[in-house]
Amino acid sequence: MQDVADSLLSLKKNGVICKNYIPPMSQNRKKASLVLQNGHILRGWSFGYDGAASGEVVFSTAMVGYPESLTDPSYSGQILCVSYPLIGNYGIPSMEKDAYGFSLNFESEKIHVRGLIISDYSEKYSHWDAKMSLGSWLKEEKVPGICGIDTRELTQILREEGAMLGKIVPEDVEADSVPCYDPDKENQVAIVSCREVIRYGKGRKRVVLVDCGVKHQILRCFVTRGVEVVRVPWDYDFNSMDWDGLFISNGPGNPTLCGTAINNISKALEGDRPVFGICMGNQLMSIAAGAGIFKLKYGHRSHNQPVRMCGSNKCFITSQNHGFAVDGSTLGRDWEPYFVNMNDGTNEGIRHRSKPFFSAQFHPEASSGPVDTEFLFDEFISRL
Repeated sequence: MQDVADSLLSLKKNGVICKNYIPPMSQNRKKASLVLQNGHILRGWSFGYDGAASGEVVFSTAMVGYPESLTDPSYSGQILCVSYPLIGNYGIPSMEKDAYGFSLNFESEKIHVRGLIISDYSEKYSHWDAKMSLGSWLKEEKVPGICGIDTRELTQILREEGAMLGKIVPEDVEADSVPCYDPDKENQVAIVSCREVIRYGKGRKRVVLVDCGVKHQILRCFVTRGVEVVRVPWDYDFNSMDWDGLFISNGPGNPTLCGTAINNISKALEGDRPVFGICMGNQLMSIAAGAGIFKLKYGHRSHNQPVRMCGSNKCFITSQNHGFAVDGSTLGRDWEPYFVNMNDGTNEGIRHRSKPFFSAQFHPEASSGPVDTEFLFDEFISRL
């Protein structure tokens, strides 16, 4: 550890660490560059899969939870920058599953980010449950990573100019040969949704779950509460099915591209059976109710987003991962905001004034992050 400390001290100039600090263990790595849509280039070192990647560059301020974040389907089509500097120090946990068949440590069966950007990659991990390094996992899943980037500088660029397209390009690849990929022009929900009907758990109440990119922890939150879950593809017509409640899951991308799901949800809202949506589910329900959607400048992606329950002084710290938001001013007279973001005032959920319909833009199930709002699952189930 002394050599690392000495290296850090030698990099200090007038009390400020130099940009693009590369830890000593990374000196033998292949060079790589992050090329942003605005022409900005940040140079670093390649780790994980030796290849190029392109997508929308977004940032998360979460300090922990990179295994959960990388396997969150809501990151489909995106290159994730983790602003917390030290990543990989506790490795990657086991792939074991629980009694219900859900992963104990991941939110889906694979990595969904197109690339990973970090500052200081910890090559030597240490944790009692770790089975492999972050770099080995990325290589196994064929996901490129780049380290040595000044993620603070990159986060400032994205905060000032907004989320933008970018490429991770190894030194032996021409940047112009890597096509730009814009996830907002392709239906990401259709990419990550299941392809067939899947059933979980047993119980007196049955919930149809519209899979827009559902996380395993959401499924677990239902089955551990004694609810039967029928998971259906995003475009499945569930209205003719027998169910006690409808749940619309989280998911990636542009919600306006999910027309079939919106039409099906609109039909469900004509009835009186309970409906609950999370994240993408909040946006699809809002569109079905007649509200508008807009793209956030740089999205909400962290474990520390404060929200307030409208009409009260109750505030909660929440986990979030979305790039679009509901325009609360466009809600019809039968609807009202349920939660509001205390940082920027954007909508964080809606509810019907008389029917058992409500939603949350944040993640009550967390994983990773705080579980302050997990009571929303109990509220929904109590209405079935």
